[in-house]
Amino acid sequence: MFDLLAESTPFYLGFVFVFSLLVGSFLNVVIYRLPIMMKNNWQDEIDAHTSKETTHNTRERFDLIKPDSSCPKCGHKIKIWENIPVISWLFLGAKCSNCKSPISIRYPFVELLTALLSVWVASVLGFNLIAFGFIFCTWLLVAMTFIDLDEMFLPDVLTLSMLWIGLLVAAHSPSMNTAYAIIGGALGYLSLFSVYWIFKLLTGKEGMGYGDFKLLAAIGVWVGWQHLPIVILLSSLVGAIIGISLMFKKNESTSMAIPFGPYLAIAGFITMLYGSEIANWYLSTL
Repeated sequence: MFDLLAESTPFYLGFVFVFSLLVGSFLNVVIYRLPIMMKNNWQDEIDAHTSKETTHNTRERFDLIKPDSSCPKCGHKIKIWENIPVISWLFLGAKCSNCKSPISIRYPFVELLTALLSVWVASVLGFNLIAFGFIFCTWLLVAMTFIDLDEMFLPDVLTLSMLWIGLLVAAHSPSMNTAYAIIGGALGYLSLFSVYWIFKLLTGKEGMGYGDFKLLAAIGVWVGWQHLPIVILLSSLVGAIIGISLMFKKNESTSMAIPFGPYLAIAGFITMLYGSEIANWYLSTL
């Protein structure tokens, strides 16, 4: 199996696509449940510090495994054949098999997006340790993007996992420089950390969250400190374009809160694959 993956590019890409579809299905669970799990833990900590009776012992189990997936409208437990990525959504006509309530297109979208981005990474980087690491980062970036869009925060368990796994890969891969990865992580965190405090001192407001610092630190580990300016410029450009468009569309003020994590994720993904090419193109135009 391993030899076949290494020797046959079509089989390798097909395997990555199918496996990433399954991962995308799990990411839908992570995107929905992880924030709720975190909020439950925060409430338990608040109750413990305020000497209130905690609901931890009376609350039903709620994690990434239990309860079983079910229709939010009628409670119908989703069967295995109803949970096949993308295919089940099409087969069911985008409706619950029991109550016929519509199933959001976001579920197959996340699954397909995860698979296509993973295949993109595999086709560009080939069959090697770096490709496997970048594919794993892609899964984390997809989850963090949608969580930040929904909840306006980035879970430490995702950002820090991306950071520490990047350092481990850098220590064992000749394609990554360990020193560059460490410096990239430190500078990635400190760059946004500095902007945050300068903005807060000047305006008295918080311009971004600490999760953004950690995400850029994780991206910095994978791309190296040399490519951090590309990530910052790309994310700022994309964020400015989309943010201004949303403000005009919704007729909101300039104080409208916009999550920055998705733009960092997009810029980080592009830089991980094409950082050297972008840098070379830029230098050649000077």
